[in-house]
Amino acid sequence: MKKTNKAISGMSFIAVLMATVLSAFGNGTADAAEPEFTVAIVQPMSHTSLDQIRDTIITSLKEDPEIEVVTQNANGDTAALTAILQNLKSEKVDIVVPIATSTAQSAKAVYDGESTPIVFAAVSDPVAAGMTGEGSEMITGVSNNIPADEIVKLVYNFQPDCEKIGFVYTSSETNSVSTINAAKQYCDENGIAYEETSISNVSELQTAVESLLAKGVEALYTGNDNTIASAMATYTSAAYSKQIPIYCGADSMVADGGFATVGVNYVQLGEQVAGIVKRIKSGEQPKDIPYETLSEYAKFVNMKAVKEFGGDYPASSFDGFEVLVEEDGTSHFNE
Repeated sequence: MKKTNKAISGMSFIAVLMATVLSAFGNGTADAAEPEFTVAIVQPMSHTSLDQIRDTIITSLKEDPEIEVVTQNANGDTAALTAILQNLKSEKVDIVVPIATSTAQSAKAVYDGESTPIVFAAVSDPVAAGMTGEGSEMITGVSNNIPADEIVKLVYNFQPDCEKIGFVYTSSETNSVSTINAAKQYCDENGIAYEETSISNVSELQTAVESLLAKGVEALYTGNDNTIASAMATYTSAAYSKQIPIYCGADSMVADGGFATVGVNYVQLGEQVAGIVKRIKSGEQPKDIPYETLSEYAKFVNMKAVKEFGGDYPASSFDGFEVLVEEDGTSHFNE
């Protein structure tokens, strides 16, 4: 009797041991359900535009159960950005998605000579940023470039008698510089007066705006500029107190206080980026996928901003524009 009990106990122990081993290592069915393809999204800092791109990409890629998405944020620290990318390289993620020009350039430098695909998001001028040509065979993505004529037409749609435009941008951001350079060239070719000022960090923004206002500008424009987008409260406070409207390069900047945009819809951009990621996962090579631009541009206005700077425009000026923020501050952003 005792011998039988010992035998049963031994068999029970073996059963438990086998169950533990199976639990630890899984079985064929469990393994099949695990994600097998890792996409790493990297952003240089947090602000509405960049976060919107990231969240849209994540939502779009979640449709594929084989894809695992990891996200990293450098929080404005350039050294941390490089460290993040080097760590992802050592972890051998399958695709890197750098958001914004500076991140894309860092990713290219870290992954130089590697076979890991890079799918950039929101690089205004991919050629100037070095995302095309020799050494960029593993790079593609979606540009957030805005045609210069659309920028200036946006201002004159609301202010047909505007005599001078002020351009504000961050000198270290290739994306922002290229957008403003294109706008200045258009102004030069069409006899439109303008003033410009650049900043190197957020602490200089208020002084920069005040310097332009002192030169008699009647409208301000900032394109896809991550530094300024992260400080819209400072920007709008300085401008609106002097009754000067701010035109922007993105709907998210309007949602954060800017007046109007014919610019980038970052949900659309994020969806296009996710589409390219899926194509590469399916076997296409980045060198065979030309970088994309947006198929159409967003047109949004912030009616609370109009109230704050005291704008008075005919109803016809708003034709074709979607109200992103109501006069009472009710936001329809991301609805």
